[in-house]
Amino acid sequence: MKVTVKNLDAADVGSIELNEAVFGGDVRADLLSRVIHWQLAKRRSGNHKTKGISEIAGTTKKPYKQKGTGRARQGSTRSPQFRGGATIFGPVVRDHGYDLPKKVRKLGLKSALAAKVKDQKLIVIDDAKLTEPKTKALAAHLEKLGITSALFIDGSVDANFKKAASNLIGIDVLPQIGANVYDIVRRDTLILTKNAVEALEARLK
Repeated sequence: MKVTVKNLDAADVGSIELNEAVFGGDVRADLLSRVIHWQLAKRRSGNHKTKGISEIAGTTKKPYKQKGTGRARQGSTRSPQFRGGATIFGPVVRDHGYDLPKKVRKLGLKSALAAKVKDQKLIVIDDAKLTEPKTKALAAHLEKLGITSALFIDGSVDANFKKAASNLIGIDVLPQIGANVYDIVRRDTLILTKNAVEALEARLK
């Protein structure tokens, strides 16, 4: 499929042929869901923790005698029914990540790219470079492109461009090696440089 190539001033500067196998596939909502769930599970810190009975400070002595008090029998003040006692089956430090087949991850990324093409939310630009790391200059370019929420993917990210974009809400910048389903889906528009298109096609063919 042929797509018009623009520059940062929204002027047409040529065209590029997108690989149908990468950008023209079916949009699989089930795959998108699986890959996003896998990504979010992987980045969870998993450091939530409660104390079990063996970790509670306190004596092991029986609080009072078994019989004759008129109260329920008790063996320890560290038990969960007492204030400051243990938590039963509480969360422990663990890794929430799990394995997802490479084929599923690859298909999920293809599906995310195809979804942007289908919704006409994919823009290809010649390059994403600025002479100075000025947020105001980048904001002016984005206004010309009519963009408020976008993910820029470049072959290798320009330092000035990345620094200028860091102050803009709703604008993310990634190198092509970091292209992922979650970041593509969470922004309204996907903007690829020509270098990024070539790299993604080589990666996903």
